[in-house]
Amino acid sequence: MSKLQIFAFPNPVNEYSARITAGLVVVLAVGTLLTGFGWGVAGIAVGFWLRLLFGPRVSPLAVLSVKVLTPLLGKRRLVPGPPKRFAQGIGAAVSTAAAILLAAGLAPAAWILLAILVVAASLEAFAGFCLGCAIFGILQRRGLIPEDVCEACNNISLRRA
Repeated sequence: MSKLQIFAFPNPVNEYSARITAGLVVVLAVGTLLTGFGWGVAGIAVGFWLRLLFGPRVSPLAVLSVKVLTPLLGKRRLVPGPPKRFAQGIGAAVSTAAAILLAAGLAPAAWILLAILVVAASLEAFAGFCLGCAIFGILQRRGLIPEDVCEACNNISLRRA
């Protein structure tokens, strides 16, 4: 397997798998907030990094979503992969910052970041609104993300294909 294949992210992505994974993140994050179990924050961060770097092949939550839960649901709606990967990057940054703040003894700030993550993941899981994808679109329209990163994001006819 080449280096590029190891770090591959699927394109397109089944939106239902992404939503189920987000729902599992919500469950873990809410459980972590309710119990105050600090290792939960680290686990959430590791999961985001695994999905960002390797797609759904390595992350336990993504494997559960893609290989078990989504097939049980039997639904498929393909959406562009690059915005979803960008969203995973935001999740990785926010959850890593929360873990660092918690390790530094700044628990209230860490819990606030984790609560923000719960809101964003809940929007994806329960409303089908990917906040990271929306930010990706704004940055792409402003020219901060090149158009060729996601041609389907620019071309309405490709989005429906």
